[in-house]
Amino acid sequence: MLRLGAKYFTQPAEPTHRRYEALRAYFVDGLSATEVGQRFGYSPQVVHQMASELRAGKAAFFQSSKPGPKGPRKSARIRDRVLALRAQDLSVTEIARTLAGEGTPVSAQTVWSILEAEGLERLARRVPSQRGAPPPRLPPVKARAIAHWPAGITLPCDHAGLFLLVPGIVELGLPDLIASCKYPSTKVLSAWQSLGSLLLAKCARKARVSHTDALADDDALGLLLGLTALPKATHLTSYSYRVRRASNEQLLASVTKRLRELGLATGEEGFNLDFHAIRHHGEDTPLEKHYVPRRSQRTRAVLTFFAQDHASTEMVYANADLTKAEQAREIIAFADYWQQVAGTDPGLLVFDSKLTTYKVLSELTARGIRWMTLRERGPKLIADLAARPNSHWSTVRIERTGRYRSPDIIDELVTIKDLEGPVRQLAVRNIGREQPTLLITNDIERTTKQLFARYAERMSIENELDAYISGFHLDALSSGLPLNVDLDTTLTVIAGNLYRLLARQLPRYEHATPDRIWRHFLDSTGTLHLTDDQLILELRVRTYHPVLIDAGLADQPTPIPWLDGRQLKFRFPPR
Repeated sequence: MLRLGAKYFTQPAEPTHRRYEALRAYFVDGLSATEVGQRFGYSPQVVHQMASELRAGKAAFFQSSKPGPKGPRKSARIRDRVLALRAQDLSVTEIARTLAGEGTPVSAQTVWSILEAEGLERLARRVPSQRGAPPPRLPPVKARAIAHWPAGITLPCDHAGLFLLVPGIVELGLPDLIASCKYPSTKVLSAWQSLGSLLLAKCARKARVSHTDALADDDALGLLLGLTALPKATHLTSYSYRVRRASNEQLLASVTKRLRELGLATGEEGFNLDFHAIRHHGEDTPLEKHYVPRRSQRTRAVLTFFAQDHASTEMVYANADLTKAEQAREIIAFADYWQQVAGTDPGLLVFDSKLTTYKVLSELTARGIRWMTLRERGPKLIADLAARPNSHWSTVRIERTGRYRSPDIIDELVTIKDLEGPVRQLAVRNIGREQPTLLITNDIERTTKQLFARYAERMSIENELDAYISGFHLDALSSGLPLNVDLDTTLTVIAGNLYRLLARQLPRYEHATPDRIWRHFLDSTGTLHLTDDQLILELRVRTYHPVLIDAGLADQPTPIPWLDGRQLKFRFPPR
């Protein structure tokens, strides 16, 4: 009688197992080919064939479970060479480097394992002059203007996608604007070449100037600015400290004027204003403490101010040279800035309640500038609103996505201490908050629905700032002084506008974030071909190239003024 489990051997289910049991019965149990075939479902001819394959060593039923390499170990082959090199007083690193040069690359850890097995100790630490010869290094290419145009050469370009921003740079006329803003230059590099290098680093989403080595190694980017190579981090850092706020403010004004000539940044629907605190991570810094929302604490930080055109969503102003004493009046500084740029006071200014004071709001009203902000809710105000009957509240239908599209609003004129004259107050409930939200404004022309919808749209500047923080590394503060941070925020605004100019040409990408534009189009490699009068950039095949082709980038050569009018052409290889 067979024991329980014998069925596994007598009636194997797997084909390989069945062949094994059949051959075992044939060779060990002595059954005939016919008997084996009847038991396991084979013809006698198949049984004879399987037996022949087994005798010839062609049948394999089990795999070896021995781990590790099946051939001789590398260390066994190089042991004698390692010991010979150690006899020459070479260190572990030097031995590994020598073996790699001889065509036998091994790690320093492998070398140390061989030496340790032989009972040899590590060498005592030596001064650099006593060590072996360092690996050969090519002398770094210095950034300087190219003497002759290198026509007829082809260069690989690891950051080819950045060339897609060149039409926007030309459209804004950035080199001429920078030249007119009294930015410093050096004996070797012009102001445009230094600032252009910083701008490329910002558009390439490099978190800090010290991270620009990869760009400096890209010869094609250097040629784009008419240089033998992009300047290194040392020059870019020292250059940023030479820049003054007056130059940054003049450049922002010039860029905004150019945007207005292109039909953008009109200011007709007003502006969204906001502060952003950039935290400093070092010690012993002369910075003031500001509240940093991401950290939920007050800490040493650089306070920056941004203004966004509401209609076109472009950032038109930035300032990082702010102190607490100047914070409340920065809104007046922006109004003066816009008066200089557009020749008129700005439209409706929408901002958070902590942006300024009631005294400054009264000054804005006296100038005829409209504003809207939040009002802080004290216990008395909350109690008074809770006591109001439902008949005082009017339901307004707002055309917007998401929830809370039917808020209840009380719209009335109120008098507030320290604020001259009556102002319009909107108490809003049923928008997902426990207590009503209070909005105050000096705009008496817009309807209740228009005012609340306009404030709800103010979130666009917070979303844009978040995109700038993640896309252009606005929070990567590398200095305790606001001097070069102000240049960084200025370049952030310009980089955002270049991304926006590109996005406006691309179907279905008009409102895409910088991160999406970068991932789909700018994070790309390619090859640059130079002729006497052209730069032909052949972009590596990407899924999203049809969007660029539909936008006409393959058919519109762009003359580059700073390269003597040579044309930039894009080529998209077929799939």
